[in-house]
Amino acid sequence: MALLEVQHVTKQFGGLYANQDISFMVKKGELVGLIGPNGAGKTTLFNCISGLHPVTAGRIMFDGKDITLLKAHDVARLGLARTFQVYVASGDLTVMENVMVGCFMRTRSRARARARAEEILAELHLQEVGESLVSELPVAAQKRVTMATALGSDPKLLLLDEVAAGLNPSEIEEIMKSIRHIHNDLGITVMLIEHVMELVMKVSDRVMVLDYGRKIADGDPESIARDRNVIKAYLGERFVREHKEALT
Repeated sequence: MALLEVQHVTKQFGGLYANQDISFMVKKGELVGLIGPNGAGKTTLFNCISGLHPVTAGRIMFDGKDITLLKAHDVARLGLARTFQVYVASGDLTVMENVMVGCFMRTRSRARARARAEEILAELHLQEVGESLVSELPVAAQKRVTMATALGSDPKLLLLDEVAAGLNPSEIEEIMKSIRHIHNDLGITVMLIEHVMELVMKVSDRVMVLDYGRKIADGDPESIARDRNVIKAYLGERFVREHKEALT
């Protein structure tokens, strides 16, 4: 069953086409990776899906409802949450308070919001820093906080925008565990933008590739890693050589 359907979506900024005639579906329970060069239109596509940018043409369906013309807060209420490439932490809010902000999407009760936030912090192993200011945490922990805040809205679909950017290998491994936990154990459908190919190829059921605003490939990780158009546009021959054994 399709949870998300993007139908011939185009997004134009003046004379620039950031997305051109993009169509795809995300099934309930899938984990889909979205990759491509810088400027390929990945974040713009997330912005269109989540209601931050109105589309120039096309239609977006979520959980059987047409969300094409909805604002971001209305899309979020339907169960679609997202993180952002750049996370600007509020200097005067603790980790707990940040996650509670997400929880207030589903309740007006401070007590219930705090109780739910405590559950989420435990799920992502953040309970020990619950009373710390987010701005004082290492980048890797801040990335998990933004994921926790998104989970507070109880999403059916979670869009993750480069949550592994700037992290070292051990931190990437921790983020990977969190993503798998959210997807496998919490049962949340996930779509993620990422430049860390080891993460994308290991966690994704399916990988979609954008280049110059167009979808150029869509398939399982192994077939994507062998696709000549994808290698030419983004991955490069070096990636294929270095991961040859893993892809056979």
